[in-house]
Amino acid sequence: MQIGDLGRVLVIIPTYNERENIEPIVGRVRRAAPQVDVLVVDDASPDGTGALADALAASDDQVKVLHRTGKDGLGAAYIAGFRWAFEHGYDVLVEMDADGSHQPEELGRLLAALAEADLVIGARWVPGGEVRNWPRSRAVLSRGGNAYARLMLNVPLHDATGGYRAYRATALQKIGLDGVESRGYCFQIDLALRAVRHGLRVVEVPITFVEREHGASKMSGDIVAEAMWQVTRWGIAGRLGRDNL
Repeated sequence: MQIGDLGRVLVIIPTYNERENIEPIVGRVRRAAPQVDVLVVDDASPDGTGALADALAASDDQVKVLHRTGKDGLGAAYIAGFRWAFEHGYDVLVEMDADGSHQPEELGRLLAALAEADLVIGARWVPGGEVRNWPRSRAVLSRGGNAYARLMLNVPLHDATGGYRAYRATALQKIGLDGVESRGYCFQIDLALRAVRHGLRVVEVPITFVEREHGASKMSGDIVAEAMWQVTRWGIAGRLGRDNL
């Protein structure tokens, strides 16, 4: 559906074992922004998330489902969703977690900012941003990781890892998705870095991030290590003039 001059908006929600969360989050999106469509990208969840998403789609024409054959990482799921959106003529693509950490009620804030931007990131670590129910260690890790990315990559962003964001489809097409290999949470840094280096307009707006109440977090030591390694590699390559992002 269309929202003002932005055109057709699609909220993409990747899922893997989110049966407890998918119905509430889709319902909140539909209530908060009745004009937008929702695409659930399910990675063959063994808990039946995909079947529940199909049931939601069967009762609501604005809910769509894309089934993938297995778990292949957050980045791959989003890229599959982006390509589906391109094929179906959407103008704005929104990333949103299934677990309720991203508040659908704040979607209007991101879309309003997109009127003057190519990419809007919902940011926790800017004035007005907030994180609820995180242990101090997790907050320190996130703040530190973002500070490291800002320093190594020379990008003027405070929350490059933030996963609540809205892209213009033209921005993603300009960035190009064929060379994006990031699979875990460094996918968010990867696309933010590409947007900045392609001269796109990137802005951050404050959001309230709420830790999930149901299900298990996908964050792990391996994901953190992958992100640190990639940021270091990209930073060094940029300084040596060998960056090909």
